[in-house]
Amino acid sequence: MRVNQTRERLAAGGTAFGCALQAYRSAEIPRTFAAAGFDYVFIDMEHGAYDLETVQDMIRSALEAGITPIVRVAELLYSLVARLLDSGAQGIILPRVEDKKILAEALSWLRFPPRGKRGYGVNATMIGYESHTFREIIEHQNLNTLSVVQFETVSAIQNADDLLSLPGLDVIMVGPADLSIALGIPGDFDNPRLIETVDGLIEKCKRYGVVPGIQTRSVAHAKFWASRGMRFVGAGAEHGLLLEKAREAVAALR
Repeated sequence: MRVNQTRERLAAGGTAFGCALQAYRSAEIPRTFAAAGFDYVFIDMEHGAYDLETVQDMIRSALEAGITPIVRVAELLYSLVARLLDSGAQGIILPRVEDKKILAEALSWLRFPPRGKRGYGVNATMIGYESHTFREIIEHQNLNTLSVVQFETVSAIQNADDLLSLPGLDVIMVGPADLSIALGIPGDFDNPRLIETVDGLIEKCKRYGVVPGIQTRSVAHAKFWASRGMRFVGAGAEHGLLLEKAREAVAALR
């Protein structure tokens, strides 16, 4: 069974870098990201218009290429989380969580009993057609599934201690776009208020043993936050990278 390489890197104290998939319905892009050296691909079902079959193809492509497929669900539904995990996703991103009780329930969906409530619907494609016992599969999946929770509202920041104290929470991921809007400074990612808020959250993550992360819109901001202690760092999305490189090419040609 496949090991979650991003989880391994984070567990060893390293920093994992990824890139989002939001617009282009191609299972070839995870292979491209893997060849480029990214640790994970962030498949976005909240703001991307992907259906489950498209995402399943992306997950398979990522696994075969050796890059960690992590999927953001559009809402907190067990049926979404379970089907994505059964399709081979090695991590789930839970968006817009502010309440401890709701988060505890959602986290329980990511792991099999006794650590959670995930139903056992394992299929052969999920484990690469290998033969294993129930116990082996449960232990492996529980260890190799990353739980990622987004912090993107003022309420989430205010409730950070309650949320971070929950067992089963591996990574938090700041959503700076929504957080900047919530703070009254929409799109001002260099604003001292935003930076101070996120710095405070990083310190709390360290106290609770949770990996701090962020999804940025540029390489410059990704490097900035990595230098300040973020260890799960997203640098833009596929459509932005393509446009940026295309503009560079055209400028050079003109």
